[in-house]
Amino acid sequence: MDPILTERLIIRPFVLDDAPFVLRLLNEPSFIENITDKGVRTLEQAADYLTQGPLASYATHGHGLWLVQHRGTGNPMGMCGLIKRDTLEEVDLGYALCPEFWGLGYAREAAGACVAWGRERLGLGGLLAIVSPGNAASIRLLESLAFRRTGTMTHAPGDEVEVFRLDLGGRNAG
Repeated sequence: MDPILTERLIIRPFVLDDAPFVLRLLNEPSFIENITDKGVRTLEQAADYLTQGPLASYATHGHGLWLVQHRGTGNPMGMCGLIKRDTLEEVDLGYALCPEFWGLGYAREAAGACVAWGRERLGLGGLLAIVSPGNAASIRLLESLAFRRTGTMTHAPGDEVEVFRLDLGGRNAG
């Protein structure tokens, strides 16, 4: 996959050299609270997460979570991308940025670019997104991209999430 370029961002596939950043991001208190605790505590575990998660998804589906970098500095900021989960009927939009990049429009810019990529490159008919009910900022972001709440689901034992869907009008359901 060629990188996705926006005005301020580079969105590209992860590589194993990104493990130090992934270790940091997955241990941000906000990531653990709003997404989940992946149990990644070492560089080796971060590399395993990349190998078994994003890198495996690229090989299987041709997409997955990608690294979000600042276009001007090249510094990593977070992750965003399209995930095919066994528990969802359609592809899922996922995103997480380090807190220092919140409130500046970066998450919306990255998510919007990934939505466009899914529509144009994959011909998706729709996209889902799951979000913790208390994550008001993420809900606002999804609504700003025209996602609409469709219900709730149990994502993991004791983890009820809200489900949002965006109709893309494409040729494939997922």
